[in-house]
Amino acid sequence: MSERPTEKTLAEQAPASYECRSCGYVYEPSKGDEKTNIPAGVTFEELPEKWRCPVCGIGKNAFTNIGAIDAPSGFAENLNYGFGVNRMTPGQKNLLIFGALALGFLFFMSLYGLN
Repeated sequence: MSERPTEKTLAEQAPASYECRSCGYVYEPSKGDEKTNIPAGVTFEELPEKWRCPVCGIGKNAFTNIGAIDAPSGFAENLNYGFGVNRMTPGQKNLLIFGALALGFLFFMSLYGLN
């Protein structure tokens, strides 16, 4: 019996970001590191071994993989469905949801101003 290859989501295919456990700095491959002249597109694994956190100066071994930050969480073939929400990153979806809730709350509270 042959095994089918598992398909990866766009977030799993995107280069992972890493967070410093000491100070909370996040290295994002899409931005690079201007302080040490690391260009955008360099993954964390490609960084030189002597590279250190630009904020606190700790080594690479103190960083934790936090996954892709700026990638949609779905599969590529599903991105065209819906009203464009599938192309949003998880952070953008959170902003949309909680922004709509806050706006709804403000509208509800404005009803108290009516006589």
